[in-house]
Amino acid sequence: MEKKNLDWQSLGFGYVQTDLRYVANYRNGAWDQGGLTSQADITMNECACVLQYAQTCFEGMKAYTTEDGKIVCFRPDLNAARMADSCRRLEMPVFPEDRFVEAVCETVRANAAWVPPYGSGATLYIRPYMFGIDPVIGVKPASEYQFRVFVTPVGPYFKGGIRPLTVRISDLDRAAPRGTGHVKAGLNYAMSLYNITDAHRQGYDENVYVDSATRTFIEETGGANIVFIKDGTLVTPHSDTILPSITRRSLLYVAKEYLGMNVEERPVALSEIGDFTECGLCGTAAVISPVGAIDDHGTVHTYAGMGPTIQKLYDTLTGIQLGRLPAPEGWIKVIE
Repeated sequence: MEKKNLDWQSLGFGYVQTDLRYVANYRNGAWDQGGLTSQADITMNECACVLQYAQTCFEGMKAYTTEDGKIVCFRPDLNAARMADSCRRLEMPVFPEDRFVEAVCETVRANAAWVPPYGSGATLYIRPYMFGIDPVIGVKPASEYQFRVFVTPVGPYFKGGIRPLTVRISDLDRAAPRGTGHVKAGLNYAMSLYNITDAHRQGYDENVYVDSATRTFIEETGGANIVFIKDGTLVTPHSDTILPSITRRSLLYVAKEYLGMNVEERPVALSEIGDFTECGLCGTAAVISPVGAIDDHGTVHTYAGMGPTIQKLYDTLTGIQLGRLPAPEGWIKVIE
């Protein structure tokens, strides 16, 4: 397969329209057969539920070209399961998990020329999403839905590539107790837009949110989970309002089984963040990005940036994704 003529090394994290995308519709209580289309635009009524009441959820994942030239996807079954959880929480019909994985593979396969070559530093970002599409004016769930998958080649998530990030402790909340923080709902991200824009204006790369009930425990950032390192132990916050990141779960396994580290998933008090030596933000888009400093209202805690442990975690996980290292069973889905 001849690749598109792109400057792969110069790609940012932005949308590039590719050739085909997958679409399936839910009507009269059932999903249709679904299939690929070249039409990137969506037509809907002005009163569509998604436009009025934000009934939508999404996933994010990547396809890679491995060292031996295969196109693979990383743990798509977990994305399918997480989207099913999101749908149930938002009173949306679940798109069958096996069909989800098939749709992802079909979309990537149809756009194989857009999968960046091995060694380019770029990847193919995959965005499955679903939304209520029929007109709804009273506050209630839609009765018709559309599930779609598009792909786009991307470079690093944070501008400037892999570098130590400077983040701040936020005064605003990301999610309420017993709310929707644990699902990948579009509304969670809408409420973070003001705060991330303000952070950038103030010279920060991201916001670190604390629990909204007591404001004493670290939760996550607007777009990633957070991990800390101390004395050979990887520590990541635990909370019912944190999105269960597939990358974070994978890093916990890598740390324990590949690197022989101790692993703790527990509440992390805001008061203890100065005790750690390394810190990183992890997620599909960023993999794991080093944090150089956390600013807690003028008290700045500094870290080793791309310290030795964050580097090992990054190298090991990307090595698994790119085929340089053996993967645990079921982690790699070969597409082509």
